[in-house]
Amino acid sequence: MNGTLNKVILIGHLGDEVKMHYFEGGNCIGRFPLATNEVYINKTTGEKITSTEWHNIVVRNKAAEICEKYLSKGDKIYIEGRIKSRQWQAEDGATKYTTEIQVTEFTFLTTKKDTDLSKSSLPTGSAPDDYNV
Repeated sequence: MNGTLNKVILIGHLGDEVKMHYFEGGNCIGRFPLATNEVYINKTTGEKITSTEWHNIVVRNKAAEICEKYLSKGDKIYIEGRIKSRQWQAEDGATKYTTEIQVTEFTFLTTKKDTDLSKSSLPTGSAPDDYNV
């Protein structure tokens, strides 16, 4: 294979509500933390250990608006996307870094809002390839 691949697939639970940010020109992004768990047995003690990994999720434009409308803390979602690292200058002059998952596809697996929706009618979506916001 000549090329490279930057693809992430996650199934996890929202750690907070979707936080929306709006920009001039009508674009927007939604951000939320997503928890994934790994469970294993400690061979020495036999104790069941759960390790949680937190991921910073970013959805854009219409996909962000759909996520904000239907998702809430604790909901389960399937996400496909790519890893993106970025840096910026904080107010104190320090350079800050973060790594995010930029969503390209998603499927709601469970939602607390609109529990009257049947599972087959839960929204799925694609995030357009407009990451220049």
